[in-house]
Amino acid sequence: MSPGKELRTSACPPASSADEGHGPIRARRGLAAVATSLREAPSGVLVTALVVGAGAGLGAIAFRWLIVTFTHLFSGHADYSAAGHASNPRLPWLGPWFVLLAPVVGGLLYGPLVQRFAREARGHGVPEVMFAVAQRGGRIAPRVAVVKSLASALCIGSGGSVGREGPIVQIGSALGSSIGQALRLTENRLRILVACGAAGGIAATFNAPLAGVFFAMELILRDFTAESFGAVVLASVTASVVGRAALGDTAFLQLPAFHVSHPAEYLLYAGLGVLAGAAGVGFTRVLYLVEDLCDWAWRGPEWLRPAAGGLVLGGLLLALPQMYGVGYPVLENAIGGRYLIGFLLLLLAGKALATSLTIGIGGSGGVFAPSLFMGAMAGSAYGIVAHHLAPGLATSPGAYGLVGMGAVFAGAARAPITAVIIMFELTGEYSIILPLMLAIVLATVVSRVLSGDTIYTLKLRRRGVDLDAHEPVNPLATTPVGEVMEPVPPSLPDTTALEEAARLLVTSDHGVLPVTASDGRYRGTVTARAAAEALTDGDGRPATIGELAELPTPVIAHDALADALHVLVTTQGTGVPVLADDRTAIVGWITHQTILGALRTQDAGHG
Repeated sequence: MSPGKELRTSACPPASSADEGHGPIRARRGLAAVATSLREAPSGVLVTALVVGAGAGLGAIAFRWLIVTFTHLFSGHADYSAAGHASNPRLPWLGPWFVLLAPVVGGLLYGPLVQRFAREARGHGVPEVMFAVAQRGGRIAPRVAVVKSLASALCIGSGGSVGREGPIVQIGSALGSSIGQALRLTENRLRILVACGAAGGIAATFNAPLAGVFFAMELILRDFTAESFGAVVLASVTASVVGRAALGDTAFLQLPAFHVSHPAEYLLYAGLGVLAGAAGVGFTRVLYLVEDLCDWAWRGPEWLRPAAGGLVLGGLLLALPQMYGVGYPVLENAIGGRYLIGFLLLLLAGKALATSLTIGIGGSGGVFAPSLFMGAMAGSAYGIVAHHLAPGLATSPGAYGLVGMGAVFAGAARAPITAVIIMFELTGEYSIILPLMLAIVLATVVSRVLSGDTIYTLKLRRRGVDLDAHEPVNPLATTPVGEVMEPVPPSLPDTTALEEAARLLVTSDHGVLPVTASDGRYRGTVTARAAAEALTDGDGRPATIGELAELPTPVIAHDALADALHVLVTTQGTGVPVLADDRTAIVGWITHQTILGALRTQDAGHG
């Protein structure tokens, strides 16, 4: 007797047996129909992209709230990087020395969390998403979103000198992947949803929908198609709307008074682009050098590494508190001309070291914001020098700081389109576009000359993964299903009685048979397991097999064997029908054995 029947009382008359049997079946069929529609309909990817975008926007809001909360908890300030050597109001007797302990306590919290639940949440996040898209068909474990949110917020809030864009990219991507896996989407659409999550995260975090789109297309998908571009744009716009509703609609940075007074000033911006490209490559080298040094020095358990290394990081924060957290107030002060050139260069070197140390000890956070920070320091210092040497040309040193932000990021990540778009959206000022484009292009060229890898791909190459390597031809991707499919097994008319259908399923070779309507049109498949479960429902069981028919992901005769294999591993039973182009007639049958036989035949032919 089911639990529902045991709990009924005489005051609540029992539902009819037919209702008991048909209700769950109708619900299952309804959910299956929705999932099938999202998988098959051309607009399905747009609907799921909208959902992922909304989720990424909400995730960005929650993540920023977590960062603010933990920053208040650990430092007593909204942003300690702007507080100087102030003390924590909750621990005034410690004075500024509390920053020695904040990274240690934070490491004791997020170190075990990452080690126990999601080790891929360690580090800056974007390379892991790139790897998932390129090598794992877009599959990311759902728990990554939760662990990454908590770990990165704890790391940044306790003083980790990293950015929030890498975590929100990984959080949004994990959300997109989880939704796609729940709907059993094909790998191509799963990758698109991962990119949608990344775009939505960037768009909501920086109020930059265009930058989110090009970040996802240029760095995550690394490919442009009409379907993927439309879905990513929709997700980015949706996330921006959600983010603006909660965080406001203002430019991230305020541009100082700016104009190019003379065409010769473009030569100064060209020089900045060359230096920024070298700085981006230098940051990449320092990051992985410090990470190697941390690997060499640490011999204890990995879960304790962030706490032990946090003591070293705390010492750096005590000497240079401007390195605490993301540091956007410090960046704005530099662009506003509030620092001298010597201090700008100190902040530049300090950020490279602090970010590298945070990542090296096992911290969780992005490198995008640190590259913007270093670009602002380098560009502002360059602008001050240019203003002193040629005051008639370089009239606004702060503008060089803004251009330097985009150029250093381009030199580190080698993503020129994203760099141009995001700097335009962060400032909301079109007049900066021409010098910005010039500096970013030159920085990208210099980066390519100096290094074969970017700050993201180098992490993967050190693991033996080359995203640009040409893969050998996969016979599963080149052989159409129609060349190897088997004959269609006997079909079950949808009016077949349940008992008769169960007998035929028991004696079939596949444990699953196709179901057809009276006019011969394909209605779906039914498995022996479904028939067996229906037989145990008592009086509420369906009368005919048509009520149990489900529609698996369609396999068309011209599909590649790789697509058919993906459907097989996500479908009950040992085979699926092969359909004609109109998807109403069955023309063949495909099983695991069919695919193995095709591979064996091809191997024998090559031998």
